[in-house]
Amino acid sequence: MSKAKRQMPEQSGRVGVAHGEAVRDLISDEACDPLAEHPDTGSAKSKAGTGGLLEGALTRENLQAAWKRVKANKGAAGADGLDIEQTAKTIRNHWPQIRQQLLAGTYRPSPVRRVMIPKPDRSQRELGIPTVLDRLIQQALLQVLQPLIDPTFSKNSHGFRPGRRAHDAVKAARKYVQSGKRVVVDVDLEKFFDRVNHDILIDRLRKRIEDAGVIRLIRAYLNAGIMDGGVVMEREKGTPQGGPLSPLLANVLLDDVDKVLEARGYSFARYADDCNVYVGSRRLASG
Repeated sequence: MSKAKRQMPEQSGRVGVAHGEAVRDLISDEACDPLAEHPDTGSAKSKAGTGGLLEGALTRENLQAAWKRVKANKGAAGADGLDIEQTAKTIRNHWPQIRQQLLAGTYRPSPVRRVMIPKPDRSQRELGIPTVLDRLIQQALLQVLQPLIDPTFSKNSHGFRPGRRAHDAVKAARKYVQSGKRVVVDVDLEKFFDRVNHDILIDRLRKRIEDAGVIRLIRAYLNAGIMDGGVVMEREKGTPQGGPLSPLLANVLLDDVDKVLEARGYSFARYADDCNVYVGSRRLASG
């Protein structure tokens, strides 16, 4: 729903990546004893034309970086009840099989665990907490996808992007207001994350990346379902907040909104699913 308000100045590509195998030595920090390098582990260095994005995501070095990020973020256990240290043991014992399932397209992510977070307006925001293993895999995917996809986004998009923050959106808003565009159309895409159409999202992803394995895996995450009170429910739409991939996927879909606003010549700033359009009069705001 949109609304207009007056604001005063003072208030205001595709690349190839190297093949590689990440086996029992993929994690090497205090959560899991360091293991000697396996001779078939390979390298995570990028070499054009030598492999696909999924293989690049599953190289040892990329997975180690992903594990460090997941571990640093801490976070609660997912639907399987396993914490960081317990998951590290599972990975050490079963990673070759998990990796093979990922490459073969037979890996099935666990349902996310539903958590309801109170909001200031007394409503609630739904989070979907993936298992630690799925957070690792999603983070590994994010690290190879974000450098390819993020540069295609609008300069007016500031939420959940490398090198951007909420303060940048505030600076953009101040600039618009100071230029005389003091009427603000506040666009709040209510419950956007709950209503994401999976087919449309996958279509937008296919236009940006060609790797069928990555597309198939992301589809599996979208369809993984959600666990609430021990009961798993299917999910035909929506992408719950809580996983490493969720912000990137949301920005892929919301980029359509940005492109329409840009094509119409509007001045705007968007942060995730909150978007403000700045115009010079109430007449323009209601047009």
